[in-house]
Amino acid sequence: MNGFQQLLMQRRSIRKFKEELLTPDETRMILEAGLLSPTSKNRHSWEFIAVEDKEMLIRLSHCKPQSATFIADAVLAVVVAGNPLESDAWIEDASIAAINMQLQAEELGIGSCWVQVRNRSYTDLLSSGDYINELLQIPMPLEVLCVIAFGRKEKEKSPASLDSLHWEKVHIERYLLKS
Repeated sequence: MNGFQQLLMQRRSIRKFKEELLTPDETRMILEAGLLSPTSKNRHSWEFIAVEDKEMLIRLSHCKPQSATFIADAVLAVVVAGNPLESDAWIEDASIAAINMQLQAEELGIGSCWVQVRNRSYTDLLSSGDYINELLQIPMPLEVLCVIAFGRKEKEKSPASLDSLHWEKVHIERYLLKS
């Protein structure tokens, strides 16, 4: 098995973190992974807001009242936003950057978890994205795709298994209905 496949199998969503801070080099490498990401037409339609302040992490954890609380325990959160006026592929560009940052973190032994923000609600009247835009003073027309929480893993998870891959989702030459 090659190193990249091992990295893919090892990367799991981690929601429980130790209080130990990341080093400046680790944070820089995670952000560089996002900045090295390919983008449609080389437009670089993404923007990243790195948050390490504990009070802000707690406030950020409220962006989705029940499924983002673990952000408060992270030591770093990266808000991944995109500019729909810059590229019609901003969602794809930002998604690639987000997973690149997560894979870099895993390679460094740092846990991470994606928090979906786009098309999610803070309240019945306010979207999660608008909550974060206001909280972090993110200007229009930027839209938040997700928040990635990072930190040292409280405990390791078992790697994914090649034996549990969903090969029924792969079609060769044309789509075939499976019975």
